[in-house]
Amino acid sequence: MLAVSLSQEDVILSNRPIAFIAKISFVISSLLLATPAFADRLVTDQIGREVHVPDTVNRVVILQHQTLNIAVQLDAMDKVVGVLDEWKKQLGANYVRLAPQLPNLAMPGGLTKVNIEELLKLKPDVVFVTNYAPADMVKQIEDAGLPVVAISLLDVPPQEAIKLNPSVKDEPAAIDTGFATGVRLIADILDRKEKGEEMIAATKKTRKLIADRLAGLPDDKRIPVYMANPDLTTYGRGKYTGLMMERAGARNVANAIAGFKQVSMEDVLTWNPNVIFVQERYPAVVDEIKTSAPWQTIDAVKNGKIYLMPEYAKAWGYPMPEAMALGELWMAKTLYPERFADIDMQAQVDAYYKEFYRTDYRSGQ
Repeated sequence: MLAVSLSQEDVILSNRPIAFIAKISFVISSLLLATPAFADRLVTDQIGREVHVPDTVNRVVILQHQTLNIAVQLDAMDKVVGVLDEWKKQLGANYVRLAPQLPNLAMPGGLTKVNIEELLKLKPDVVFVTNYAPADMVKQIEDAGLPVVAISLLDVPPQEAIKLNPSVKDEPAAIDTGFATGVRLIADILDRKEKGEEMIAATKKTRKLIADRLAGLPDDKRIPVYMANPDLTTYGRGKYTGLMMERAGARNVANAIAGFKQVSMEDVLTWNPNVIFVQERYPAVVDEIKTSAPWQTIDAVKNGKIYLMPEYAKAWGYPMPEAMALGELWMAKTLYPERFADIDMQAQVDAYYKEFYRTDYRSGQ
């Protein structure tokens, strides 16, 4: 309820109805326009926080590579004025061909840190952060008057959502729902709702294709697979990578561990995977496996089944649209070529890249 005080002049004006009404209307309109509720909207981010964001967002800073990757595909980079400083490490050096403006953007922080002075210089309307960004980092940004939106791409309770390795009860539901919710939130803020829905639809189409082709595959016939990352880190349950392998017909040999963790060489030797996958952003890991003595007794190494995954097959801990629309299919076809013999992977990839990256996949490869 707005309280409007009337001066003596207003009382005099009250004897002239038209002038009085006009002045009251002006006062009320001014107050309404100055009220935040009429200048912004309320969204709920993926760690359960309610955040006021402007109705129109023209300048954003993205301090999370997953959100940055989605923003590129939503064709919203014209709104991005700052990015995380680890973007090249996290997205891969070759990713710049898909977003040529990246090297020229300011880098006021990273996944777990921020330079508040540099951030304020960019005058962002919204700052995107990762779900496990430290609470004091988020508070520092908020205290500076900037809306902060955390993205997890996972549907779990808030007390779990803030963790790097959250506890997840129903992985398929948590990841599918969390992915769709996250994409819609990002697309809504960046004014790319229609493109966001197209992205979600592309992932669902591939999911059905793979499920149909692998129907009836018994658990004891699933191929044992290990996802090799630098420093013997890998993904267990509760991360998208494990679900990606499961959907592609693999058995993640590291499923006994929770989240993203470092394991020992003894663990890998005990697991003895038949196939080893390495993410495209870590090519040095392939050379290490092929040349290091401890790896040579593992079946995957002896049989030459070490695969550097293509760029689009992002086996990250977080679900990415191209990983779900293309990567799961590539992995399934690699493991069970006879079941996917008619699938032209290159045609699928080119179509996706032209639709969401607005370029040919092979351009710059």
